[in-house]
Amino acid sequence: MVDRIKHDAPVLVIGLGRFGAATAGQLDRLGREVLAVDEDENLVQKWAERVTHAVVADAKSLDALKQIGAQEFSIAVCAVGSSVEASVLITANLVDLKIPQIWAKAISSSHGKILERIGANHVIYPEREAGERTAHLVSGRMLDFIEFDDDFALVKMYPPKPIRGKTLTESGVRSRHRVTVVGVKSPGKPFTYATEHTVVTTHDLIIVSGTEGDIEKFAALE
Repeated sequence: MVDRIKHDAPVLVIGLGRFGAATAGQLDRLGREVLAVDEDENLVQKWAERVTHAVVADAKSLDALKQIGAQEFSIAVCAVGSSVEASVLITANLVDLKIPQIWAKAISSSHGKILERIGANHVIYPEREAGERTAHLVSGRMLDFIEFDDDFALVKMYPPKPIRGKTLTESGVRSRHRVTVVGVKSPGKPFTYATEHTVVTTHDLIIVSGTEGDIEKFAALE
């Protein structure tokens, strides 16, 4: 059922704290219809002109959600994280309303497990993920870091010294370092896909894929 959801389907966002507001705002910028919900009237007024719809409602109440038409949505985001109890109640209500795709914010692993068990399709850990990403970036060698499931990552970085001035085959990036250079950007030029004949220079930026551990070792090469 999730696969049949339209790519431009309206999104219900519950909670207008920093995470919820950022999610609702970005969805609106992407042209998506958004219904933002919060108990705080001041937050709702603040966002009323920035998203398609913003309403004051207590999402912990199943009846309140029904009154605002939550059951008509195929995608919902529970962005409430400060209160685990509220987060769990709201997510359970979204499950009861049979919303096909439910995203829920968690503040801890135990909180996330509860959300998964009651039916959240996707659990997000914004603080933890931001912290992990920052830890990788503060070394200065990586400019951007995206981690996927199963320890797989995609990183934008400057090329380590041992691979500069050689083709990717000559430097043995994949065979020696077990990472793949996916793309290269030379100054003033767009990113291009890398091939075995691509020569990487000091001034280039590269996109590298591989396991988190292998990329860390690759980035540390002198």
